[in-house]
Amino acid sequence: MNVVDLLAVGTVGLRIRKTRAVLSALGIAMGIATMVVVTGIPASSERALMDELAALGPNLLQVTTAPRTGDEPARLPREAPAMVGRIGPVTSVAAVANTNTVVRRNDRTDPRDGSGLTVLAAEPELLGTLQVSLLAGRLPDTFPTVVLGAVAASRLGVATLPPGPPPQVMIGDAWFSVVGILAPTPLSPEIDRSVLVSWAAAENELGFDGYPTVLYVRAEEPAMEAVRGVLPATVDPDDPAGVQVALPSDALAAKRAAERTFSVLFVGLALVALLVGGIGVANTMVISVLERRAEIGLRRALGANRGQIRAQFLTESVVLSGLGGVTGTALGIAATAAYAWQHDWPLVVPANAVGAALGGALLVGVVAGVYPSVRAARLTPTAALASV
Repeated sequence: MNVVDLLAVGTVGLRIRKTRAVLSALGIAMGIATMVVVTGIPASSERALMDELAALGPNLLQVTTAPRTGDEPARLPREAPAMVGRIGPVTSVAAVANTNTVVRRNDRTDPRDGSGLTVLAAEPELLGTLQVSLLAGRLPDTFPTVVLGAVAASRLGVATLPPGPPPQVMIGDAWFSVVGILAPTPLSPEIDRSVLVSWAAAENELGFDGYPTVLYVRAEEPAMEAVRGVLPATVDPDDPAGVQVALPSDALAAKRAAERTFSVLFVGLALVALLVGGIGVANTMVISVLERRAEIGLRRALGANRGQIRAQFLTESVVLSGLGGVTGTALGIAATAAYAWQHDWPLVVPANAVGAALGGALLVGVVAGVYPSVRAARLTPTAALASV
């Protein structure tokens, strides 16, 4: 038989028993769809991460003090920002400092309830160094004014800046006018949860001592590691071990990596689903052989040899699994596209994953069809016709 004849004969059972074929192929489809999804979603997430880092700039360093024992507050030298700014590859540096005060919506709020927010003294260069923009308003000045991070604005109930007198919040025992709201800062989520006051206003109104607690440093990307290596000694020559330098993009990448580890579990579930689907196909083929013994006996009596009978039922099994594989691949791509669209990620489905999924489906079809096809080929014409 040529290929066309083999396909025509091998799909007779599928065309006659359509419901059974659909249900059998469904098990294969679910396993294949799961495999495509658990490879496509992490790949889309990784592409989104790379695009996000490219937009934010992976050349941001964060300098803080190392954890210390005792009651002495951890702080950096006052001259640290100026010293860091003298490093050749550094393009910008900005300092912030925790004022250790509480911000409240109004004077009727519990003085101890700061809504989980931090009041930071910030230098004017902060927005440029972090590459973050203002959603509304302007930067704070020497007067009692503040700019709210994205989370801080939500918690304090200041979603927008209405025309007219600006809304006010209370920091310590003083009222401050809200003059700006920041866009979210993915690489510096601590800024999202902060209320920013100018350096001068913090000193004049909040008793700020002028010592920074965090430095944000932008450097030329090729020199990142070199800058990272000299920062501790530059920031605090007397105690470089008390200075730690972090790369915020590493934290973002680690977060995405942690999310991708869950895909290992789903790969296991996909293999289980594929195994169950293969058992379903094998069961369908065994039952098909038992139900079609008359057909097998008649074909043998008309001259079909054992090899042709084996090819017929093996073809039926492979076609059944192949249909499940194609359907599952389409479902997996559709599910990945929907998930990527929901999270505003680019759609990425690795070609090798699609190839492996389709190849796995065909392999399941071959394995599931071997025993039924061999069993069908062993039936003699007289035994097959006598059992009808």
